[in-house]
Amino acid sequence: MPRVSESEVLAALAKVIDPDRGGDVVGLKMVNGLVVRDGNVGFALEVDARDGERKEPLRRACEQAVERLPGVLSVSVALTAHRPPEAKPAATAAKPGIPGIKTILAVASGKGGVGKSTTAVNLALALAALGRRVGLLDADIYGPSIPRLMALSGRPGTTDDRTLEPKIGYGIKCMSMGFLVAEDTPMIWRGPMVVQALEQMLNQVAWGELDVLVCDLPPGTGDAQLTMAQRVPLTGAVIVSTPQDIALIDARKGLNMFRKVDVPVFGIIENMSYFICPHCGGRSEIFAHGGARRTAAELGTDFLGEIPLHMAIRETSDSGTPIVATEPAGPHAAAYLAIADIVARKLDAASGSDARRPPRIVIQ
Repeated sequence: MPRVSESEVLAALAKVIDPDRGGDVVGLKMVNGLVVRDGNVGFALEVDARDGERKEPLRRACEQAVERLPGVLSVSVALTAHRPPEAKPAATAAKPGIPGIKTILAVASGKGGVGKSTTAVNLALALAALGRRVGLLDADIYGPSIPRLMALSGRPGTTDDRTLEPKIGYGIKCMSMGFLVAEDTPMIWRGPMVVQALEQMLNQVAWGELDVLVCDLPPGTGDAQLTMAQRVPLTGAVIVSTPQDIALIDARKGLNMFRKVDVPVFGIIENMSYFICPHCGGRSEIFAHGGARRTAAELGTDFLGEIPLHMAIRETSDSGTPIVATEPAGPHAAAYLAIADIVARKLDAASGSDARRPPRIVIQ
């Protein structure tokens, strides 16, 4: 079956009318970040902040219009909204940058077990697929995951007596404490040692020229997170959570920590959002559903998208063959790519590298 094209998707969306404004969503320039990959479609529908969740029927109408097209395998539509810019905090001492690195993105979670590292890896690969030069820092000193997720091992070389050479996997430069110690060796370190190790992996690595350094932070709000937030010029952070209340309670803590230290929070990703049975096609919401979207709305931040609970994501993570790299045409890669497109535009806006300066968006 031939796959759907971008023009066919836009033609279908041009038939969806916003009843409040009396025009179609394409003509009103409400469709942004359209990604069409081998039958998998993702985009954002931009509405006024005052409308909020009232526009959910319009989002669903767009989703259904695209689903009806021949050749469409999956559709992901994020509802986004203009929000007035936040008041800037009082000026604080500037944090020194890292030479050659344009932007730094923190991927964080309030608690462990929510798939943050898997999300960080696939988000980094999706940003690279969008044409960005990407590095990946494993900031979890006690439980480094990047070596396993990227199938990398061995001690890094050095360019001189002090500078480490990053490992490279799938075109991405990576650094992790897991390259320096055996996988089953516990890191029995106090806070100051963790801080020193993080600063070395940030500033004494030959990162070269990068558009974005993705930092996989450990779960929680401890020394590592505070070091990154207070001493590193983070361009922004994304929070990963599963939909259930117990995870979202901790996700709120992580989000509020970044706000207290004046790091912009780009939004929340809902991981393990739903499960589609490979045998019957039935959908099960094992960890509930929509909790991250509601939390984002309550906290005034963006809901960046949903990642399903699927065996293929788990299997490719365990084998060190991330799904965005090895199954780029699949529906799961499309979900990561749609989120990466939103994050990339936010990085551009926050760093001033996009002359158009797109408006800040908040997914309701």
